[in-house]
Amino acid sequence: MAFTLAAPCEYREEIRKSRFLVLAAPADSPQAAQAFIAAHSDRAASHNCWAWKCGAQYRFSDDGEPGGTAGRPILAAIEGQDCDNMVVLVIRWYGGIQLGTGGLARAYGGSAAKCLQGGERVALVARLQGHCHVPFAELARIRARLGEWQVSIEGEAFDATGARLQLALPAAQRDELALRLAELSRGQVLLQVP
Repeated sequence: MAFTLAAPCEYREEIRKSRFLVLAAPADSPQAAQAFIAAHSDRAASHNCWAWKCGAQYRFSDDGEPGGTAGRPILAAIEGQDCDNMVVLVIRWYGGIQLGTGGLARAYGGSAAKCLQGGERVALVARLQGHCHVPFAELARIRARLGEWQVSIEGEAFDATGARLQLALPAAQRDELALRLAELSRGQVLLQVP
């Protein structure tokens, strides 16, 4: 099961007189990840190295550090923590002591991993899109139960007899949810998942 962060988090560390500030945040798209990097990078710092992963898409940058010593270890920390839909920015202020390529990789990857370990994580749930028509007499009761079942209403349209609800539901609970909706409404509400 993959995880993301519930909220942005940060971690600070000093390694051989170089200061490292790690900023991590959830990102539901590549555009959101790049916007986070642009908003939080410190141009006065020696390096602003980063990595993000959104599903099958990922990117990373060494920002002037030797190739493969910063961005790739940050991405490895994201994947090593079984995380997805997140961005990690590691800002380094050089302290005058060379760390070497191995030392840089350990510093960037290690500080990123410590930041992610300290952040509050939430499980990412695969969701399906579905819809159902709910008569007005059942609408309040169905709405009240959807939250309990981790189903969110993404849209609704009303007609003369009730409401057509557009739903996002956990993929693993598709059949159980269809059964619960039918039982709760005495067979009047049928879940349809295209």
